[in-house]
Amino acid sequence: MSLRAEGPPPLPAGSEAAPGYRVISHLHRSNHYDVYDVFSEERACRCVAKVPIPREGNGRAVRRLLREGTLLRRLAHPHIVRAYEVIREPRPAVILETLTGETLSYLIDTAPRRLPLREVACLGIHLCSAVHYLHRHGILHLDLKPSNIVSERGFAKILDLSIARPPGRARRGGGTLQYMAPEQVRGGGLLGPATDVWGIGAVLFEALTGEMPFNREVEGEEDPETYEQLERRAEPVRSHRRVPASLARLVERCLEPDPAQRPAALELMRGLEPFAG
Repeated sequence: MSLRAEGPPPLPAGSEAAPGYRVISHLHRSNHYDVYDVFSEERACRCVAKVPIPREGNGRAVRRLLREGTLLRRLAHPHIVRAYEVIREPRPAVILETLTGETLSYLIDTAPRRLPLREVACLGIHLCSAVHYLHRHGILHLDLKPSNIVSERGFAKILDLSIARPPGRARRGGGTLQYMAPEQVRGGGLLGPATDVWGIGAVLFEALTGEMPFNREVEGEEDPETYEQLERRAEPVRSHRRVPASLARLVERCLEPDPAQRPAALELMRGLEPFAG
């Protein structure tokens, strides 16, 4: 497995990721965090431990992790990953429930054909439900993307609330390029519920077509010269896949450059219901 960030190697199996949580295997390393499959002595079951990569200059990531864990501990929704515990000493960690599905990005990449419309509609309904709940609690997710969604037998859960925060002025650098709304990319503008609706739209576009709506050619670059969502509209869904016109239009409305023209999460949810069966 290739590691995306510098730092000491991941902890070996058998070591402690946090007190009472013994490493079974290392699952993933992102720019700032290691994720481990661990065994909980207290619960006598497997859990997931998310910990900062131990290195200098990672203080901001530690603060984000602790904030994410604290937020998840006070949320309770079937389509949002559950946090069991937030550990601050001797090593910060957030203990999460084990999810047995696959990430949506994996499903899109490995499926022999594009995902069935019914599955995509159900996925969208689950995302709308979770996002509506977050918004009711004054929180924006701001990083909705296929790799932050796990699906098991058609049941979706959102992961990674590390940059989630209340609505307000945008700060540059938050989010993932290909899925960021124009107001996120620009920085300085106001972010609101419509920003997350854009994220849902980008996810649904990719789930339906197998293509990201923006910046496909610069995936993996940290500082692209252009941000396509500032320069053009999303291509029509039906230019990539023949789907019902009303479904295509619903997804395209989520990707309107003007946040005021996007549907609310519940409106989007109701629009998807006829396609879910």
